[in-house]
Amino acid sequence: MLTVGFTFGCSHRSEDFPVGLILSEANNFCTQGNYEASLAKYATVIEKEPETADRVLFEMGIIYAHPRNPRKSYQKALECFRKIIGDVPDSDYRRDSQMLMLQIQNVIIKDHLIAEQQAQVETYRRKIKFREHEIITLQKKIETLEQKIFELRTEPVDKILIEKKRRRLTLISKGEVIKTYRIALGGNPIGPKEREGDNKTPEGNYTIESRNRHSGYHLSLRISYPNERDKKHAKELGVSPGGDIMIHGVKDGLSWVGEFHTEIDWTQGCIAVTNKEIEEIARLVPDGTPVEIRP
Repeated sequence: MLTVGFTFGCSHRSEDFPVGLILSEANNFCTQGNYEASLAKYATVIEKEPETADRVLFEMGIIYAHPRNPRKSYQKALECFRKIIGDVPDSDYRRDSQMLMLQIQNVIIKDHLIAEQQAQVETYRRKIKFREHEIITLQKKIETLEQKIFELRTEPVDKILIEKKRRRLTLISKGEVIKTYRIALGGNPIGPKEREGDNKTPEGNYTIESRNRHSGYHLSLRISYPNERDKKHAKELGVSPGGDIMIHGVKDGLSWVGEFHTEIDWTQGCIAVTNKEIEEIARLVPDGTPVEIRP
């Protein structure tokens, strides 16, 4: 950005009237930010009193180069300063005109460099956007292939890992992650289940005890809660530990909710997935499969 280190003259002699009045008006227009009107007044002065041309051209050059001028033109500013240097070699404004020409030329060079670099940035952004589209397309293809491979799988998994904090259920076979699912938990998800009705999801080691293909939640796998530790803890508290903890689908009649059901923890302590997902899980999880539930 060009910073102009000069102020506009406003002390014109009254005997120059009407030229003095026009110069004053030009200066006022410039102070108000009306640069077009100011330039028009200065052009009138040059026409009526050519002997003031160097001063007027100097001030016009500053207006053309002014950083707040919405119609700023460095080329027109340079033309004004060149006329002073070429047409009025003994002008008091010659040296200042030379200095401003040098400054403007430096600004033009910098502006060109900035424009070139911005163009490069935009080119790179377009390339990145195109690559992002390619990546998304490839990811979808990978997901489709992985799903096809998963559906062809017949070997059962040997462990279910549930991570409450991450809201994630993972199927594991021989130490390898087979597939992960986003889950919803009990409405009071922090901490392990301690008593009946606390709406908490248990924490600890369990197994899949049985399954119910006629569940009110599409299909359910019963988890062996409470285990001996849970029963002992509940007894110490003088309460019932509760039970009926399942991995299940979405409540009958609400299957259209799909994966959006995981936006809130809505169960009474169970672990919920979509109906399609519980069918996948049930196909690969036999009764007796270990279930680890982590905080």
